[in-house]
Amino acid sequence: MIVRWGLYELGGVLGELGIERPLLVTSPRWSELDLPVAARFDGVRPHVPAASVDAAGAAASEADGLVALGGGSAIDTAKAVSASAGLPVVSIPTTYSGAEWTSAFGIRDEERREKRGGGGARAEGIVYEPALTLSLPPGETGGTAMNALAHCAEALYVTGRNDEADAEALAGAARIASALPAVLVDGADLEARRELLEGAMHGGAALAGAGLGLAHAMAQALGGRLGIPHGAANAVCLPPALRYNEPAAREALGRFATAIGVEDAAEGAATLAGLAGYVRLRDLGVPEDELGDVAEAASRRPGAQANPRSASAEAIAELLRSAW
Repeated sequence: MIVRWGLYELGGVLGELGIERPLLVTSPRWSELDLPVAARFDGVRPHVPAASVDAAGAAASEADGLVALGGGSAIDTAKAVSASAGLPVVSIPTTYSGAEWTSAFGIRDEERREKRGGGGARAEGIVYEPALTLSLPPGETGGTAMNALAHCAEALYVTGRNDEADAEALAGAARIASALPAVLVDGADLEARRELLEGAMHGGAALAGAGLGLAHAMAQALGGRLGIPHGAANAVCLPPALRYNEPAAREALGRFATAIGVEDAAEGAATLAGLAGYVRLRDLGVPEDELGDVAEAASRRPGAQANPRSASAEAIAELLRSAW
């Protein structure tokens, strides 16, 4: 993976990858940004509906590469096109989602109300520009940062964990816990924004190296069934998932707690989520009568299978009720 800091580096990264006719994949929010691209697609939609992926794929017919600009939905849209067309992707993340690090992506089936996964994208470059995060609203800031923190926590105990990913996870957790409160107080603090983006970068590398766990399985199921923003869902789901995993991952959670400067991992995560305004699922518009179906969907997801403690649909439903 080629990683550079500064938007001015984009042209050089495209050159290193031999991309001459890149298609920009983004939302209307960023469609007019001055970038060295040959064509633009600004039809990205939240949760990556299949129709928007098809439209992006059609727009990429003359492209020899993709530039994904935006949050997880923009990057996942580009990765879905990459997987089908074999095109390399250079991501410019404007949130803290970490999606830029993996070849996997999610697409929402709106009719079936579920999110399905895919893989095989050619994620080959990343350009980080902290200034692009300055306009990110507090809700998206806090939600996507908590998603990044969940990447760090879960990488430490999922079945795919390893020493290299552990180092990335601990580095990322420390930066996120340090910078997020400052950014929520003053979103124009560029230094804190950069530290938060660095934390998300490490969290993304940890995600790529180790994989996801139960908190993400619940968040993905909530997003697929109800359209809940992925970051917000992770913010609420991470604390109960950490409490559930304590008996099976005590040492890992101890290291995570130390990294974020607290004694109890779950309470520390809950405090940070609370600062971002995320406490209960009901506040996100989740109906109580949907929790059982969400739990059933979550139990089938890869993150639940990679969790260090077995999580049945019944156990997940109890966790969701505790967070409701």
